[in-house]
Amino acid sequence: MDQHSPAEPAETARQLGAGLLSFPVTHLTEDLSFDETAYRRHIARLGRFPVAGLFAAGGTGEFFSLTVDEIDRVVRAAVAEAPAGTPVIAPAGLGTATAVELARRAEAAGAHGILLFPPYLTETSQEGLAAHVRAVCAATRLGVIVYSRANAVYQDTTVAELAATCPNFVGFKDGVGDIELMTRVHARLGDRLTYVGGLPTAEMFALPYLEMGVTTYSSAIFNFLPEFALDFYDAVRSRDRERVHRGLNEFVIPYCDLRSRKAGYAVSIIKAGLKVTGHPAGPVRPPLTDLDETELAELAELVKKAGGTQ
Repeated sequence: MDQHSPAEPAETARQLGAGLLSFPVTHLTEDLSFDETAYRRHIARLGRFPVAGLFAAGGTGEFFSLTVDEIDRVVRAAVAEAPAGTPVIAPAGLGTATAVELARRAEAAGAHGILLFPPYLTETSQEGLAAHVRAVCAATRLGVIVYSRANAVYQDTTVAELAATCPNFVGFKDGVGDIELMTRVHARLGDRLTYVGGLPTAEMFALPYLEMGVTTYSSAIFNFLPEFALDFYDAVRSRDRERVHRGLNEFVIPYCDLRSRKAGYAVSIIKAGLKVTGHPAGPVRPPLTDLDETELAELAELVKKAGGTQ
Protein backbone atom coordinates (compact mmCIF):
# COMPACT_ATOMS: atom_id res chain seq x y z
CA MET A 1 0.00 0.00 0.00
CA ASP A 2 1.40 3.39 -0.99
CA GLN A 3 1.46 5.45 2.20
CA HIS A 4 -0.10 8.39 0.35
CA SER A 5 -2.62 6.37 -1.68
CA PRO A 6 -5.12 4.80 0.73
CA ALA A 7 -6.24 1.27 -0.01
CA GLU A 8 -9.85 0.40 -0.65
CA PRO A 9 -11.89 0.58 2.57
CA ALA A 10 -12.42 -3.18 2.73
CA GLU A 11 -8.70 -3.84 2.32
CA THR A 12 -7.83 -1.36 5.07
CA ALA A 13 -10.38 -3.01 7.36
CA ARG A 14 -8.90 -6.43 6.61
CA GLN A 15 -5.43 -5.19 7.52
CA LEU A 16 -6.64 -3.69 10.77
CA GLY A 17 -8.34 -6.93 11.79
CA ALA A 18 -5.20 -8.98 11.24
CA GLY A 19 -3.00 -7.60 14.02
CA LEU A 20 -2.60 -5.40 17.06
CA LEU A 21 -3.71 -1.75 16.88
CA SER A 22 -2.68 1.20 19.00
CA PHE A 23 -3.56 4.79 19.88
CA PRO A 24 -0.31 6.79 19.97
CA VAL A 25 -0.35 9.58 22.53
CA THR A 26 -0.09 13.14 21.29
CA HIS A 27 3.11 14.76 22.51
CA LEU A 28 2.82 18.15 24.19
CA THR A 29 5.32 20.66 25.47
CA GLU A 30 5.12 22.01 29.02
CA ASP A 31 3.00 24.92 27.77
CA LEU A 32 0.58 22.31 26.30
CA SER A 33 1.29 23.03 22.64
CA PHE A 34 1.74 20.19 20.15
CA ASP A 35 5.33 18.89 20.11
CA GLU A 36 5.46 17.70 16.52
CA THR A 37 9.14 16.73 16.54
CA ALA A 38 8.74 14.44 19.55
CA TYR A 39 5.49 13.03 18.15
CA ARG A 40 7.15 12.16 14.85
CA ARG A 41 9.94 10.35 16.70
CA HIS A 42 7.33 8.38 18.63
CA ILE A 43 5.45 7.32 15.50
CA ALA A 44 8.71 6.24 13.87
CA ARG A 45 9.66 4.23 16.97
CA LEU A 46 6.27 2.48 17.14
CA GLY A 47 6.48 1.80 13.41
CA ARG A 48 9.51 -0.42 13.96
CA PHE A 49 7.20 -2.98 15.55
CA PRO A 50 4.65 -5.11 13.64
CA VAL A 51 1.56 -3.07 14.45
CA ALA A 52 -1.47 -3.42 12.17
CA GLY A 53 -2.62 0.19 12.41
CA LEU A 54 -2.23 3.45 14.32
CA PHE A 55 -5.13 5.63 15.47
CA ALA A 56 -3.69 9.15 15.30
CA ALA A 57 -5.13 11.74 17.69
CA GLY A 58 -7.53 9.18 19.12
CA GLY A 59 -8.71 8.68 22.68
CA THR A 60 -5.26 8.17 24.19
CA GLY A 61 -4.12 10.87 21.77
CA GLU A 62 -6.41 13.37 23.54
CA PHE A 63 -8.70 13.93 20.55
CA PHE A 64 -11.22 15.66 22.82
CA SER A 65 -8.72 18.40 23.75
CA LEU A 66 -7.29 19.15 20.29
CA THR A 67 -8.52 21.79 17.87
CA VAL A 68 -9.49 20.87 14.32
CA ASP A 69 -6.25 22.40 13.03
CA GLU A 70 -4.18 20.52 15.60
CA ILE A 71 -5.83 17.23 14.66
CA ASP A 72 -4.94 17.92 11.03
CA ARG A 73 -1.29 18.49 12.00
CA VAL A 74 -1.18 15.33 14.11
CA VAL A 75 -2.69 13.19 11.35
CA ARG A 76 -0.33 14.59 8.71
CA ALA A 77 2.68 13.95 10.97
CA ALA A 78 1.54 10.37 11.60
CA VAL A 79 1.03 9.71 7.88
CA ALA A 80 4.48 11.10 7.14
CA GLU A 81 6.28 9.02 9.77
CA ALA A 82 4.41 5.71 9.78
CA PRO A 83 6.12 3.07 7.64
CA ALA A 84 4.62 2.24 4.27
CA GLY A 85 1.95 -0.39 4.69
CA THR A 86 0.89 0.70 8.19
CA PRO A 87 -2.58 2.28 8.03
CA VAL A 88 -3.07 5.56 9.87
CA ILE A 89 -6.64 6.00 11.06
CA ALA A 90 -7.75 9.57 11.73
CA PRO A 91 -10.43 10.71 14.17
CA ALA A 92 -13.77 12.35 13.49
CA GLY A 93 -16.39 13.28 16.02
CA LEU A 94 -18.07 16.02 18.04
CA GLY A 95 -21.01 17.52 16.11
CA THR A 96 -21.89 16.07 12.71
CA ALA A 97 -20.66 19.13 10.80
CA THR A 98 -17.31 18.99 12.60
CA ALA A 99 -17.08 15.23 12.07
CA VAL A 100 -17.66 15.72 8.34
CA GLU A 101 -14.95 18.41 8.19
CA LEU A 102 -12.50 16.18 10.05
CA ALA A 103 -13.22 13.25 7.73
CA ARG A 104 -12.56 15.40 4.67
CA ARG A 105 -9.36 16.78 6.16
CA ALA A 106 -8.21 13.27 7.03
CA GLU A 107 -8.62 12.11 3.45
CA ALA A 108 -6.73 15.16 2.18
CA ALA A 109 -3.96 14.44 4.70
CA GLY A 110 -3.46 10.93 3.35
CA ALA A 111 -5.04 8.98 6.20
CA HIS A 112 -6.26 5.47 5.46
CA GLY A 113 -9.48 5.41 7.44
CA ILE A 114 -11.72 7.19 9.93
CA LEU A 115 -12.59 6.32 13.52
CA LEU A 116 -15.88 8.03 14.29
CA PHE A 117 -16.14 9.02 17.94
CA PRO A 118 -19.45 9.71 19.72
CA PRO A 119 -21.13 13.09 19.09
CA TYR A 120 -20.43 15.78 21.65
CA LEU A 121 -22.46 15.44 24.86
CA THR A 122 -25.94 15.08 23.39
CA GLU A 123 -27.96 11.92 23.90
CA THR A 124 -29.62 10.87 20.69
CA SER A 125 -31.89 8.32 19.02
CA GLN A 126 -30.76 5.44 16.87
CA GLU A 127 -32.15 7.32 13.86
CA GLY A 128 -30.00 10.31 14.76
CA LEU A 129 -26.89 8.18 15.17
CA ALA A 130 -27.51 6.55 11.81
CA ALA A 131 -27.85 9.97 10.14
CA HIS A 132 -24.60 11.05 11.84
CA VAL A 133 -22.74 8.05 10.42
CA ARG A 134 -24.26 8.39 6.96
CA ALA A 135 -23.16 12.02 6.76
CA VAL A 136 -19.57 11.11 7.58
CA CYS A 137 -19.53 8.13 5.22
CA ALA A 138 -20.86 10.34 2.41
CA ALA A 139 -18.13 12.93 3.03
CA THR A 140 -15.17 10.62 2.35
CA ARG A 141 -14.00 7.68 0.28
CA LEU A 142 -12.15 6.34 3.32
CA GLY A 143 -13.40 3.41 5.34
CA VAL A 144 -15.28 4.44 8.49
CA ILE A 145 -15.16 2.60 11.81
CA VAL A 146 -17.80 3.62 14.34
CA TYR A 147 -16.85 3.72 18.01
CA SER A 148 -19.84 2.51 20.02
CA ARG A 149 -19.64 3.87 23.55
CA ALA A 150 -20.95 6.49 25.98
CA ASN A 151 -23.79 8.46 24.37
CA ALA A 152 -23.43 6.66 21.01
CA VAL A 153 -24.27 3.00 21.57
CA TYR A 154 -25.28 1.51 18.22
CA GLN A 155 -27.85 -1.28 18.34
CA ASP A 156 -27.46 -4.29 16.05
CA THR A 157 -30.39 -3.18 13.87
CA THR A 158 -28.78 0.22 13.33
CA VAL A 159 -25.42 -1.36 12.50
CA ALA A 160 -27.09 -3.66 9.99
CA GLU A 161 -28.91 -0.74 8.35
CA LEU A 162 -25.67 1.23 8.02
CA ALA A 163 -23.81 -1.77 6.61
CA ALA A 164 -26.52 -2.15 3.95
CA THR A 165 -26.54 1.52 2.91
CA CYS A 166 -22.94 2.73 3.43
CA PRO A 167 -20.37 0.71 1.46
CA ASN A 168 -17.46 2.44 3.22
CA PHE A 169 -18.77 1.63 6.69
CA VAL A 170 -16.24 -1.10 7.44
CA GLY A 171 -15.72 -1.46 11.17
CA PHE A 172 -17.36 -1.59 14.57
CA LYS A 173 -15.36 -0.72 17.66
CA ASP A 174 -16.92 -1.64 20.98
CA GLY A 175 -16.37 0.49 24.06
CA VAL A 176 -19.42 -0.73 25.98
CA GLY A 177 -18.79 -4.33 26.98
CA ASP A 178 -22.34 -5.54 26.35
CA ILE A 179 -21.80 -9.20 25.45
CA GLU A 180 -25.33 -9.70 24.18
CA LEU A 181 -25.11 -6.66 21.91
CA MET A 182 -21.75 -7.75 20.50
CA THR A 183 -23.14 -11.23 19.87
CA ARG A 184 -26.15 -9.75 18.07
CA VAL A 185 -23.98 -7.48 15.91
CA HIS A 186 -21.59 -10.26 14.93
CA ALA A 187 -24.41 -12.74 14.28
CA ARG A 188 -26.13 -10.23 11.96
CA LEU A 189 -23.09 -8.92 10.12
CA GLY A 190 -20.51 -11.71 10.22
CA ASP A 191 -17.43 -10.82 8.19
CA ARG A 192 -19.08 -7.75 6.60
CA LEU A 193 -17.32 -5.69 9.29
CA THR A 194 -14.03 -5.71 11.14
CA TYR A 195 -14.60 -5.79 14.90
CA VAL A 196 -12.28 -3.91 17.25
CA GLY A 197 -12.12 -4.14 21.03
CA GLY A 198 -12.16 -0.65 22.51
CA LEU A 199 -12.73 -1.02 26.23
CA PRO A 200 -10.11 0.43 28.54
CA THR A 201 -7.92 -1.50 29.20
CA ALA A 202 -8.49 -3.67 26.10
CA GLU A 203 -6.17 -6.46 27.25
CA MET A 204 -8.58 -7.27 30.09
CA PHE A 205 -11.30 -8.25 27.59
CA ALA A 206 -9.24 -9.58 24.70
CA LEU A 207 -9.59 -13.32 25.24
CA PRO A 208 -13.37 -13.49 25.80
CA TYR A 209 -13.95 -11.00 22.98
CA LEU A 210 -11.98 -13.17 20.57
CA GLU A 211 -14.69 -15.80 20.98
CA MET A 212 -17.21 -13.25 19.67
CA GLY A 213 -15.28 -12.53 16.48
CA VAL A 214 -13.33 -9.52 17.78
CA THR A 215 -9.95 -10.34 16.27
CA THR A 216 -8.15 -7.17 17.26
CA TYR A 217 -8.13 -4.39 19.82
CA SER A 218 -6.40 -1.06 20.37
CA SER A 219 -3.63 -1.37 22.94
CA ALA A 220 -2.71 1.86 24.68
CA ILE A 221 -0.04 -0.10 26.59
CA PHE A 222 1.75 -0.57 23.24
CA ASN A 223 2.89 3.06 23.54
CA PHE A 224 5.38 2.26 26.29
CA LEU A 225 5.59 -1.56 26.43
CA PRO A 226 5.39 -2.59 22.78
CA GLU A 227 7.09 -5.96 23.26
CA PHE A 228 4.76 -6.89 26.12
CA ALA A 229 1.69 -5.72 24.19
CA LEU A 230 2.61 -7.75 21.11
CA ASP A 231 3.44 -10.86 23.13
CA PHE A 232 0.11 -10.58 24.95
CA TYR A 233 -1.76 -10.17 21.66
CA ASP A 234 0.01 -13.24 20.26
CA ALA A 235 -1.04 -15.21 23.35
CA VAL A 236 -4.64 -14.10 22.86
CA ARG A 237 -4.76 -14.99 19.17
CA SER A 238 -3.22 -18.41 19.84
CA ARG A 239 -5.64 -18.90 22.75
CA ASP A 240 -2.74 -19.55 25.09
CA ARG A 241 -4.77 -19.01 28.23
CA GLU A 242 -1.88 -19.74 30.58
CA ARG A 243 0.25 -17.00 28.99
CA VAL A 244 -2.70 -14.58 28.89
CA HIS A 245 -3.48 -15.12 32.57
CA ARG A 246 0.19 -14.71 33.48
CA GLY A 247 0.27 -11.36 31.66
CA LEU A 248 -2.94 -10.30 33.36
CA ASN A 249 -1.77 -11.21 36.84
CA GLU A 250 1.79 -9.93 36.54
CA PHE A 251 1.06 -6.60 34.85
CA VAL A 252 -2.36 -5.81 33.38
CA ILE A 253 -4.51 -6.22 36.50
CA PRO A 254 -2.22 -4.26 38.88
CA TYR A 255 -1.83 -1.66 36.12
CA CYS A 256 -5.63 -1.38 35.86
CA ASP A 257 -5.88 -1.03 39.65
CA LEU A 258 -3.59 2.01 39.40
CA ARG A 259 -5.44 3.34 36.35
CA SER A 260 -8.76 3.17 38.19
CA ARG A 261 -7.71 5.46 41.03
CA LYS A 262 -8.85 8.61 39.29
CA ALA A 263 -11.18 9.44 36.41
CA GLY A 264 -9.23 10.10 33.23
CA TYR A 265 -6.23 8.03 34.22
CA ALA A 266 -6.91 5.66 31.32
CA VAL A 267 -5.25 8.37 29.21
CA SER A 268 -2.91 9.91 31.78
CA ILE A 269 -1.29 6.61 32.71
CA ILE A 270 -0.09 6.08 29.13
CA LYS A 271 1.91 9.30 29.16
CA ALA A 272 3.14 8.31 32.60
CA GLY A 273 4.29 4.98 31.15
CA LEU A 274 6.26 6.77 28.46
CA LYS A 275 7.85 8.98 31.11
CA VAL A 276 9.02 6.07 33.28
CA THR A 277 10.43 4.21 30.24
CA GLY A 278 12.52 7.18 29.14
CA HIS A 279 10.32 8.43 26.29
CA PRO A 280 8.51 11.43 27.81
CA ALA A 281 5.51 12.79 25.91
CA GLY A 282 4.76 15.81 28.07
CA PRO A 283 1.73 16.46 30.27
CA VAL A 284 -1.94 15.81 29.55
CA ARG A 285 -4.27 18.69 28.82
CA PRO A 286 -7.07 19.76 31.14
CA PRO A 287 -9.52 18.51 32.18
CA LEU A 288 -7.25 15.48 32.60
CA THR A 289 -4.64 15.35 35.36
CA ASP A 290 -1.25 13.66 35.47
CA LEU A 291 -0.25 10.91 37.88
CA ASP A 292 1.47 12.14 41.04
CA GLU A 293 5.04 11.18 42.00
CA THR A 294 3.97 8.27 44.21
CA GLU A 295 1.82 6.84 41.45
CA LEU A 296 4.64 7.30 38.94
CA ALA A 297 6.94 5.30 41.20
CA GLU A 298 4.35 2.53 41.48
CA LEU A 299 3.95 2.44 37.72
CA ALA A 300 7.72 2.37 37.20
CA GLU A 301 7.94 -0.71 39.43
CA LEU A 302 5.20 -2.47 37.48
CA VAL A 303 6.85 -1.61 34.18
CA LYS A 304 10.19 -2.90 35.41
CA LYS A 305 8.62 -6.22 36.37
CA ALA A 306 7.02 -6.43 32.92
CA GLY A 307 10.40 -6.06 31.24
CA GLY A 308 10.19 -2.38 30.36
CA THR A 309 13.45 -0.48 30.45
CA GLN A 310 14.72 3.00 29.87
